[in-house]
Amino acid sequence: MRIAVIGAGGIGGFLAAALAQGGVPVVVVARGAHLDAIRRDGIVLDRSDFGPFSARVDAGADLREFGEVDVILATFKAHQYEELIPQLAPAVRRGAHLVTLQNGVPFWFRRTPPLRTVDPCGRIGELFPDTRTIGGVVHVSGHVNAPGHLEQSGGTRYVLGALDPANRGVLEELVAAMRRARLEPDVRSDIRHDTWSKLVNNASYNPASAKLGLSIHQLIEQPAPRALVAELMRETIAVGRRLGVSAEDGVEARMAASLAKADVRTSMLQDIDAHRPLELDPIVGAVVELGEDLGVPVPQLRAIYDELRERTAAFS
Repeated sequence: MRIAVIGAGGIGGFLAAALAQGGVPVVVVARGAHLDAIRRDGIVLDRSDFGPFSARVDAGADLREFGEVDVILATFKAHQYEELIPQLAPAVRRGAHLVTLQNGVPFWFRRTPPLRTVDPCGRIGELFPDTRTIGGVVHVSGHVNAPGHLEQSGGTRYVLGALDPANRGVLEELVAAMRRARLEPDVRSDIRHDTWSKLVNNASYNPASAKLGLSIHQLIEQPAPRALVAELMRETIAVGRRLGVSAEDGVEARMAASLAKADVRTSMLQDIDAHRPLELDPIVGAVVELGEDLGVPVPQLRAIYDELRERTAAFS
C-alpha cells in the first residue's frame, strides 16, 4: 500500500514520519519553507511519543508529482478542499481512497443536500462517495516548531471507520500499515458517533478561545468563559441528539477531563493570532446549519459564529 499524506503539519507530518520509519511507502504534499526543509533534511520530530526521531520521505508541492497512490490521508484543514481538488481528482480516478483526519463536520456527514458550510457546491462529495471514503477522528496533538521540525503528543491512537462495506479491505490494509509503524488504529463500527463526540469539544473550546484569547484551562477556570463553553457544548450535544449521534459524556465530565490534560491553545486561537483563516465553517458553521435545518435552537453557536466570521473576514 502506497500512502499519500496531504498536509505535513503537526498531525500529518508525524503520521508520515512514523509510517516512513515503519517501512511503509509514503509521500508527502507540503509547501513553502516547510517543503524545502523536508526535502533537505526529512521530517524531524523534536519531541514525540516515540521520542525524538527523523525520517526521510518523498515530498512535493502537488500530489500529481507522485503517480498512483492507494490511500490519501487528508490532514489539511477542511476549508482547503476546493484548492486541492485539482490534485485529488486524478488520484481518485485512478482508484485512491480518502481518509478524512480533520476537525469539524466532514463533508460525508450529510450528503443530501450537501452541507452549505462544508461542501457548498457538492463537488467534494461527488468526488469522494462513501465507497471511496474512510472517516477518521484524531485525538492527538502536534504543531510545527520550525520548517521541517515538529512536536507530537497525546498518544498514537487514531479512530477509523469505513463508510461503506466496500472499503473494509482497504481499511484492513491501512490498519496493518499503521501497526507496522507502531501506531494504534482503532476501528469503529459507527464513525459518525466518534466524529460528533470530538466535535462537542471542538465546537465549544475552539470558538470560545478565539473569541476570548484564552487557553482551554483558562476557559474552564474562569466563571464567565466556563459558562459560555458549557452552553456551546449543550447546544452541540442537542444537535447530535436530534441526529442520533448524541455524545456520551456530560458537560462537566468533559471539562474535568480537559483540566486533567496539559493546557493547550486551540488551533483556532493560534490561527486568529496569526491572522490565518479559521476552520470556522466545518467546526461551528456546520453545527449551526444542521441545528437550524433540524429546528434545534443554537443561539450561542450562531452568535459566536457570526462574530468570528466578521472578525476574520479579512484573513486570507
